[in-house]
Amino acid sequence: MAESIKTHFGLETTLTPGGRGEFTVWVNSKNVITKEGDDFPLEDQIISAVRQSIS
Repeated sequence: MAESIKTHFGLETTLTPGGRGEFTVWVNSKNVITKEGDDFPLEDQIISAVRQSIS
């Protein structure tokens, strides 16, 4: 996912360990998408959320 974000937006990413099963994408200290339940967000959903946060 980090590579996909870099490819689409030219943004550098940092992987920060979290709780077990946690998946959250932050842009400029803002939570833009989080894993809900057992389902990880799809790549398209993540890219869309990042795009909206930087527009």
